[in-house]
Amino acid sequence: MLSDKLLTVKETARVSGVTVKTLHHYHKIGLLPPREISEAGYRLYGMEELQRLQEILFYRELDVPLEKIGRVLEEKPQRTAVLSEQEELLTARKVRLEQLLLTLRQSIRYASEGERMEMADMFKGFGKEEEWKEALTEQNEYLKETYGYDLLEKETIDVEALNEQAAEAKRFTDGMAAALKDGVKFDHEDVRTLLRDHLDFLNKAGHAFGPQDYVNQAKFFMEDDFHRQMLESQQTGLAYYLRAAAESWASAQ
Repeated sequence: MLSDKLLTVKETARVSGVTVKTLHHYHKIGLLPPREISEAGYRLYGMEELQRLQEILFYRELDVPLEKIGRVLEEKPQRTAVLSEQEELLTARKVRLEQLLLTLRQSIRYASEGERMEMADMFKGFGKEEEWKEALTEQNEYLKETYGYDLLEKETIDVEALNEQAAEAKRFTDGMAAALKDGVKFDHEDVRTLLRDHLDFLNKAGHAFGPQDYVNQAKFFMEDDFHRQMLESQQTGLAYYLRAAAESWASAQ
């Protein structure tokens, strides 16, 4: 077993997928010293070194510079703490990349069909402030002209919060659209669970939102041309379905 023996640099490279040259470099800069060097001059690595190499590679997947990785690992944090942090960071990146891929594929489809992509889909998954501002421009201009409301009046926007809200909006609207498509009644418990979870998210995100508040929002989405078309482009009848579901759920509270 790996834990019972020491591996040469070539064996370590083979089991990890890292090149021998990279292992030599990590040794040279003090990031991953071998357990020992044999009398013949061979670098030998044990399980502790393999675990440290794994942690290094996880950080590299997150584009963390080698110098910073070295500083982090020199503090000798518990391995479980390192791995848990890396799991959170990689999961967040996975969610964002999945959403960006979906947005990209939808953009390609709309472009190939010569159609204009709805704003609701265009800005999902963006990770930079400039990208968000650019993606929100059309909707923001509409809101300013129609209602005198400026989405982008702040000099800076909370990119992380917008990414989380976009992911939740997608989860919720996808769920509601699927329920409508499958013929699930708007007062079904599964639909009400979707509504409850969505409002729980909004409240945890700092929005004071109750059932009647969502009814008012659903009415607005249905009556406003821009937002109604945004929902209808995802699933025909979705704007009406959301309003009926919201009213039914609010009346049952």
